[in-house]
Amino acid sequence: MTAKTHSDAAPTLEMVAAKAGVSRATVSRVVNGSPKVSPEITTAVREAIEALNYVPNSAARSLASRRTQAIALVVPESTARVFNDPFFATLVQGVGLALADTEYTMSMLIESEAAFDKTRRYLLGGNVDGALVVSHHTGDHSYANVSRALPVVFGGRPLDSVESVNHTVDVDNAHGASLAAQHLIDGGRTRIATIAGPQDMPPGVDRLRGFVETLVGAGLPADAIEYGDFSPASGAIAMRRLLERDPAIDAVFAANDQMAMGAYSAIAESGRSIPGDVAVVGFDDDRYAATAVPPLTTVHQPSLEMGAEMARVLVRLIDGETVQPSTILPTSLVVRESA
Repeated sequence: MTAKTHSDAAPTLEMVAAKAGVSRATVSRVVNGSPKVSPEITTAVREAIEALNYVPNSAARSLASRRTQAIALVVPESTARVFNDPFFATLVQGVGLALADTEYTMSMLIESEAAFDKTRRYLLGGNVDGALVVSHHTGDHSYANVSRALPVVFGGRPLDSVESVNHTVDVDNAHGASLAAQHLIDGGRTRIATIAGPQDMPPGVDRLRGFVETLVGAGLPADAIEYGDFSPASGAIAMRRLLERDPAIDAVFAANDQMAMGAYSAIAESGRSIPGDVAVVGFDDDRYAATAVPPLTTVHQPSLEMGAEMARVLVRLIDGETVQPSTILPTSLVVRESA
């Protein structure tokens, strides 16, 4: 076997320093982005790095900076729900886009309630520099406690008042639901029902509140309410119950598009048409909404931007910057043929 020659060896920090005519410490400062190096020396070091094809040792840099250059995206939901709901795919895409121009990598942790202790150990064990938490439920104070020791950004406000939850990115769920309800009212519907989301989650609570307040403000009854878990099956079950209880229902607002798709099937089973007999409005504007039959009128929530903004806020927190505690992104109504 032929021994490696000096020219075959991987370039080192010392080799870069020699070529640039500076000290090893100066090269280290340039590699780590220190502003204390003059532009002329920085240019010389970067030219040496390029000429030698030097790649910084990320492990050594992590030890020196106590950074892992990794973040965790934590989703306390079942694997089945995460991979079946387009919302999560779009949000993850947004996180990835925001991290593309950084040195950070992302690991995704999908966990059941029983797995929290393992997740907590991972988060606090020096494996990541920060965490994003989405789809959290009432009682998820465990993640609030984690945020006392690690930068954490929550997707959606906490339902409970938890002092340690300092940074959230959310969409204007109540306003979006109000837009949906008002659209149905303006369309002449008078017996409007809703399939609400889980009431231990902020979107479920806020979307129901926006819907009810708008109907009450218009002098219409707001008592036709059933609940689902954001899945199509739960939407179908809820719609069947609504129609059995009150056959006069002429419109329904579903708190997400997946439940709206379930409502479609239940309405068809009952022999009714959409939108002739029952108008339907969803929430999310997911990838199935435009291709549904008929195409679904829905509230667009910027889930891509939500993921991106969560990642941007987290990186700023990790870097020690001051960040406003809450960011609210706007929602808008997308009118199609179902209402």
